[in-house]
Amino acid sequence: MFDGRLVDLPISPRSLLDLIDDWPEAEGILRNFHPVDADEVLDAELLLPLRYPRKVLCSGANYRSHMREMKVNRPDDALPYFFLKPPTTSLVGPGAPIVVPADPGANVDWEAELAVVIGRRARHVKESEALDYVAGYSAINDISLRGPHRVQHPIGEPFQWDWLASKGADQSTPLGPGIRPAFLVDDPQRLDLRLWVNGRLKQEANTSDMVVGVAALIAAASDLVTLEPGDVIATGTPDGVGLPRGEFLRPGDIVEMEIADFGRLTNPVVVETS
Repeated sequence: MFDGRLVDLPISPRSLLDLIDDWPEAEGILRNFHPVDADEVLDAELLLPLRYPRKVLCSGANYRSHMREMKVNRPDDALPYFFLKPPTTSLVGPGAPIVVPADPGANVDWEAELAVVIGRRARHVKESEALDYVAGYSAINDISLRGPHRVQHPIGEPFQWDWLASKGADQSTPLGPGIRPAFLVDDPQRLDLRLWVNGRLKQEANTSDMVVGVAALIAAASDLVTLEPGDVIATGTPDGVGLPRGEFLRPGDIVEMEIADFGRLTNPVVVETS
């Protein structure tokens, strides 16, 4: 997408994931691509841009403003915290429905986040070199079920939180509308982020408010697991989520989010049917 126009690329991979698998070569082609002269693609339907990443890693508690609204005291030197989402069942694309449980006690919340798409295999990378491993950036909405997050009858203190039940629901995580190549993003720590529910602005922040920046997140994640081309790292959400105000998503709601000029990611909310 270029200035609101869908244009044809000079290469024809079977999928964007295939393109990212050979990112060094693809990046060279895209750097020399002149979209102004390209043919416009009409009547195209935007789908999930990555079908499917091998891993979706999510960073929790990573915006200072979010820590304040949640009344959490996290030191700036605290190590990053990650959890995983199941890519093939949780991710949805632009325009696709966010599916929520019929149980109103699920307390379905929104979380606008910057998504980092890895472009090269990475293991134990230095923070100073970490951005060299990025193929691009996108928007991701880390929809969260607050109700089942705290386990009602935990078997012990370490097992009080159920991250899979809260963060891994089917058709719950919008990603898109596309992937902005990293060479078109001057600084991932200077990006404006906004989210609306039914046209009402709920979140407005800048990625400069992250506790742990993008490069440090990549380096830390690569010390835990091998990052592969197409892997997605969700970098945390700022303040403005629904939980502190008791506001949650309901069927019929429309959720929209934007990061910088990446395009708008819009998704309706529907109830799960058996």
